[in-house]
Amino acid sequence: MAKEKSGWRRLRALIWKEAIQIVHDPSSILIAFVLPVMLLFLFGYAVSLDSTKLKIGLVIEDRSPETESLLAAFRNSKFFELKVSFSRQGLEKDLVAGKIRGLVVVPIDFSRMRHREDEEPALQVIADGSEPTTANFVQNYVRAVVALWAQQRALELGLPMPASIDIQNRMWFNPSLESKNYLVPGSIAIIMTMIGTLLTSLVVAREWERGTMEAMMATPVRIQEIILGKLLPYFGLGLGSMVFCTIVAMFVFQTPFRGSFLALFLLSSLFLFTCLGIGLLVSTLAKSQFVAAQFSLVLAFLPAVQLSGFIFEISSMPLIIQGLTYLFPARYFVQALQSVFLAGDVMPILLSNGLVLLGFSALLFLLNARVTHKRLA
Repeated sequence: MAKEKSGWRRLRALIWKEAIQIVHDPSSILIAFVLPVMLLFLFGYAVSLDSTKLKIGLVIEDRSPETESLLAAFRNSKFFELKVSFSRQGLEKDLVAGKIRGLVVVPIDFSRMRHREDEEPALQVIADGSEPTTANFVQNYVRAVVALWAQQRALELGLPMPASIDIQNRMWFNPSLESKNYLVPGSIAIIMTMIGTLLTSLVVAREWERGTMEAMMATPVRIQEIILGKLLPYFGLGLGSMVFCTIVAMFVFQTPFRGSFLALFLLSSLFLFTCLGIGLLVSTLAKSQFVAAQFSLVLAFLPAVQLSGFIFEISSMPLIIQGLTYLFPARYFVQALQSVFLAGDVMPILLSNGLVLLGFSALLFLLNARVTHKRLA
């Protein structure tokens, strides 16, 4: 009984020591609260997968009421910033120079073919293929504008509606298709990775460099107590940052939150323990702040950005890379976060990802206890 009480006293003392160190360390506050704001605003505003106001050129070779009506439809579209010309040469030079992203050519026989039943009028769309995503946007937006114009024109002239299939689109979870609605939850996972891995690895590596860790090892404190004493204060700091990021996501970026805060807390706790374990393991092995920072970036930050499904779709990756994504905890946290924010508490997703994160946490705790003990031998 006395041993248990002394163990709790030692653990409380270690936690208090780390808490004081966090308060007096400006870099900890910077990484926990200033860096998240910067990253959230970067991913919420600067990084966008939506393309609006694309700069395109419209070449009108056929002067007629039909083309004037089509020109008005393009001008009224929210998708384009239009540059009109009656000659291709100037606009083709702008396309080559990157001043516009696409070129729509209305041929000289467009109106004549519009009034012939045996022929279908055609428009030529030239897109800048050096940016494939933008080129696809140009082609799809032009197709949508022309289809809507054709229907409205038929109603105005009392003509039969152009043959088409009525496709009724419904978008679940993100009806407005705004990329920030899934980028912001994903960015929270990146922020938690930075706080948990980078901050812990740097702080503990600094203690190895200064020799304070060896001095602590010489005391009666057990390895498990040292590890918990290091993890718990930064766990609290990470949870505080998580709450802050969630508030910013909901009230600044208007990101929908359809799940429960309990599910968010449990998943965030599991992921934080995983990241803290990685940071502690890296710092124990490296014992240098510079090396620990490099390893943290390679083992946690870069995989969290590239292999978590945050930006790049995992199913579109090569099979070998898809297999590698299962080795990184961020994959499971990103999927769970997007579910909690956009879809709600989908229990199969939350349970499967939560159990994997729990396994990562337990494995890393055991590895830290074993590796730290070996270093002391």
